[in-house]
Amino acid sequence: QVQLVESGGGLVQAGGSLRLSCVASGRTFSSYNMGWFRQAPGKEREFVAAITKSGGGTVYADSVKGRFTISRDNAKNMAYLQMNSLKPEDTAVYYCAADNGIILRITTSPYDYWGQGTQVTVSS
Repeated sequence: QVQLVESGGGLVQAGGSLRLSCVASGRTFSSYNMGWFRQAPGKEREFVAAITKSGGGTVYADSVKGRFTISRDNAKNMAYLQMNSLKPEDTAVYYCAADNGIILRITTSPYDYWGQGTQVTVSS
């Protein structure tokens, strides 16, 4: 069982930066690939980025590639999403999620555990 709690969201102007954090409970954090997803009002939850158990592999949605960076610190049970050059279309609730699969997944269904989400609002 893994419990996830996100933090770091807020209101930022376009072009600004935010760093989201996700803390995981339990002693098996390094057994999970971690993903970040987001959901804007009236839209489906969409993939943003994912990172392998060791942190050695990452994948990004095309819409955030080059602007966002996912990372993790297994010693601290933490995952992060550094978001730079933010755009109004990045406005959404951001969720971290844990998946104990072998390969990185970019859809929601394989992820077993989810946080409650943190709101990111980018003003123009």
